[in-house]
Amino acid sequence: MFFDFGIKDFIDIFLVALMLYYIYRVMKASRSINIFIGILVFILVWLFVSQVLEMKLLGSILDKLVSVGVLAIIVLFQEEIRQFLYTLGAHQRFKTVVRFFSSAPKGTEEDKDTIIPIVLSCMSMSKGKVGALIVIERGMPLNDIINTGDMIDANINQRLIENIFFKNSPLHDGAMVISRRRIKAAGCILPVSHDLDIPKELGLRHRAAMGVSQSSDAIAIVVSEETGSISVAVRGEFRLRLSAEELESILTREMAVEGDA
Repeated sequence: MFFDFGIKDFIDIFLVALMLYYIYRVMKASRSINIFIGILVFILVWLFVSQVLEMKLLGSILDKLVSVGVLAIIVLFQEEIRQFLYTLGAHQRFKTVVRFFSSAPKGTEEDKDTIIPIVLSCMSMSKGKVGALIVIERGMPLNDIINTGDMIDANINQRLIENIFFKNSPLHDGAMVISRRRIKAAGCILPVSHDLDIPKELGLRHRAAMGVSQSSDAIAIVVSEETGSISVAVRGEFRLRLSAEELESILTREMAVEGDA
């Protein structure tokens, strides 16, 4: 049997090992590593009982548990599965393929009309240490988040943004969502990231920004109420303590990527 081992078997083992390693990384990041280890132990016991020992009764019981367990895993790890599928679809090589079937024009002047008021309002709020959280929708719709806030559906305007995040405003503590170059809603509730790698000095707004950037392709801008510093979360990564030029550069680059996709 050893001499029947070929290149196809090697590729098979390599792909399984790669899949297990990626699942391990996802589970570790979501603090579900103990559950992953428990599932792995159960699978090993199931294979040992049914394939090695060939215990028919116990093996059939474990077979039934495995078939039901697949549905339970989907329910328990729906967020992780969603993140995995999003990461797969957002990969640059897949986006290159999509471009052949997409005729969406690149944004130029319209992007500037969107970016400049956001940058100016962020700089003004930074000077006054007014906390703010702005989410810019890209390819993945954020309707579920928009529905948690108050609908506005207005043109992007510096004064409007600053008034929404004014300290006495009832919408001050929520997030503003910009979609299709319009302010769609404010006071929105975002998913909070539980990533342990986020620096402890960053507050709830930063965790919410990280959460929405991990679960979607949105751009999240944070103005700290304590320090006035400006940060951006994109694809689960932070850019901290940004200047006006750096913020404009990031938004221009990321919105250009959206147009290319």
